[in-house]
Amino acid sequence: MISLSPPTICNSAVRFIDDGISTDGDMGQMVVTILSAVAQAERRRILERTNEGRQEAKLKGIKFGRRRTVDRNVVLTLHQKGTGATEIAHQLSIARSTVYKILEDERAS
Repeated sequence: MISLSPPTICNSAVRFIDDGISTDGDMGQMVVTILSAVAQAERRRILERTNEGRQEAKLKGIKFGRRRTVDRNVVLTLHQKGTGATEIAHQLSIARSTVYKILEDERAS
C-alpha cells in the first residue's frame, strides 16, 4: 500500500493532474488509499493466475529456466569418434556454432 506518512509529515500534498486526484484533505487521502488497495488486490490476482499457469505448464511437462549447459566432454567424445559438427549439434539439440566454439576452445588450450 502507498504510505502517505512522509507527505503528511511535511504538510505537503500530491496532485495527479491527469487523473484529477489529490491527497489534499481527508477525501483525497481516502481515494488514494482505496486506489492503492485496488492495485494491491490486482497484483495478488495477477500472481495467482501466473502461478496457476505455471503449475498447469509443469503438469504438461514444460520446463522452466535456463537450458542446461552443454557437456563439453560429450561434444569432444563424439568429435573424437568421427561424428561431424552438424550431427553432434543435432544429437545434443544445440547450435552448430556452439559445437565449433567448444572444439575451437579445446584446440586453443
